[in-house]
Amino acid sequence: MSYAPIIKEIGRGAKGARAMTQEQAEALFGDILDGKVPELELGAILLSLRIKGEDVDELAGFQRALAARTPQLRVPDGPRCVLLPTYNGARRQANLMPLVAQLLAREGIPVLIHGFHDFADRLDPFGLLAELGLTPEQTREDAERALGRERIACLHLATLSPQLAALLALRPRLGVRNVGHTLVKLLDSCRGRSVRVLPMTHPETMERTASLLGREQAWALLMRGSEGEAYALPRRRPRLLGFFNGEARELFPAEDGDPAREVREAVSNPANAALIRAMLAGDEPIPQPILDQISALSTLARA
Repeated sequence: MSYAPIIKEIGRGAKGARAMTQEQAEALFGDILDGKVPELELGAILLSLRIKGEDVDELAGFQRALAARTPQLRVPDGPRCVLLPTYNGARRQANLMPLVAQLLAREGIPVLIHGFHDFADRLDPFGLLAELGLTPEQTREDAERALGRERIACLHLATLSPQLAALLALRPRLGVRNVGHTLVKLLDSCRGRSVRVLPMTHPETMERTASLLGREQAWALLMRGSEGEAYALPRRRPRLLGFFNGEARELFPAEDGDPAREVREAVSNPANAALIRAMLAGDEPIPQPILDQISALSTLARA
């Protein structure tokens, strides 16, 4: 595949660039994941896409290439498996993503946490999970067994998709995120038996993702993430948009917010874990937006 013609089209800046077709995007991203694109061209492609932004056809092509290279996990009989991505970690407020996972597992809904961390200025979510006794499984088979036993498992992205992990690992070198950081939230390792949680930040990305989920006939929960993590902001519930086989339904509208609601600071992973344990034990109240998110995910998983 020749990359110069593609770079010429997508590298003309935010206003002058042209989008690839879905077929071109699939072939290109397949080559990227397969390690076929030379470093110079890969850097040009990633930065061009960063400036231009991906349209829905391009995202669909990228997603098809990723899906073809993503091994699948067996899910226990019963509710669908909720896929919780963790790719940011806490910066200012306590990370309640593990609380969402444990509340779902307590209801008998299997949960697979997958992630990758390379932020020096954020608390490592895998460190937080370890404080709660949730260490990453070494193999996909180990994760399948954990889902069957405890209804909760954790995997590093490198175990699920080493090609995508290598793409994300370029962020410190390039200085900016790349298309892989969007695609990783679309990763589906339990196709046909999953509910993906997609925490997005930018409105335009959320709009494009919603269109893609409709095309895919997906089962998913699209929401604004809290510092990029997959839990509802305690002070102000985001809109929780469910996708039932591609049909979008607003499960909870966005709130204006309640300034009186406390948002705990991210002091340390041990303190964060202690807060989550207190909430699970009933010694601390669980924020209502988190309970609403659990309700939405339970509806999707059991539909």
